[in-house]
Amino acid sequence: MAIIEGKQNLVLNMIETTIMEKIPVKKLRKGVLITGLPGIGLIGQVVGRYLVDELKAKKIATLFSPHFPHQVFMTKKGGMRLIRNSFYLCKGKTRDIVVLVGDIQAMSSVGQYEVAGKTLDYCRKIGVSEILTVGGYSTGKISEERRIFGVATSDPLREKLKKFNVIFGEAKGSIVGAAGLLPALCKFKDMEGACIMGETHGGYIDTASARQITLMLSKYLDIKVNLKKLNERAEESQKVLKKVQDEVQKTMEAQNEAMSRNVTYIR
Repeated sequence: MAIIEGKQNLVLNMIETTIMEKIPVKKLRKGVLITGLPGIGLIGQVVGRYLVDELKAKKIATLFSPHFPHQVFMTKKGGMRLIRNSFYLCKGKTRDIVVLVGDIQAMSSVGQYEVAGKTLDYCRKIGVSEILTVGGYSTGKISEERRIFGVATSDPLREKLKKFNVIFGEAKGSIVGAAGLLPALCKFKDMEGACIMGETHGGYIDTASARQITLMLSKYLDIKVNLKKLNERAEESQKVLKKVQDEVQKTMEAQNEAMSRNVTYIR
């Protein structure tokens, strides 16, 4: 497993996914990993970054991979940095929480499996026993109330999450990327896992759905999270969506009216 502590060895390990530990971590208390990676509606990314900020979590490790795009980001100060995923740690009341956030996911099937494997090896090493990935469940429509769907690797975990209004058995189809691979593979590492999916249209950044999942996680993990900023973002996004929806509806009605006037019948 490529987990290193110094930058001097990074170049030698860039033929494979590499995790650089910034802070050595002792065994966690009932450690749980929450993922916040880009996906449908960017729900996971919004949830992950919000938790990192609100919990004032400390960065403990960074993951680099040759399976990420071959580009670098230019910084505000005129520097540059590699695309990466980062692990942050927050000490909860009863559990230690690791949040994984990132710029992007691996671009190939081989890359997805490698990154997932290295992530799970690292999590097991520091004492994570439960993996909760966060994603979106696209319905193609805008719903007033965002439901939360889930799939899990064990009956006990499924029953625990049901108590927090996570709906099981209704979501259909497949889960693409880390949101599905991490919990599916974690059972081979003696860990439990679940994917938590927020109901979303799928075509825009869904802050309202991210808010629902953040609230659910705060209750499930017994952590205090100030939702004020997320509430404001959700309300603003809902206003914009309502306006867009109204405009689309007006356009469709106008088109239908025009078509009805121009219809001719051949007898």
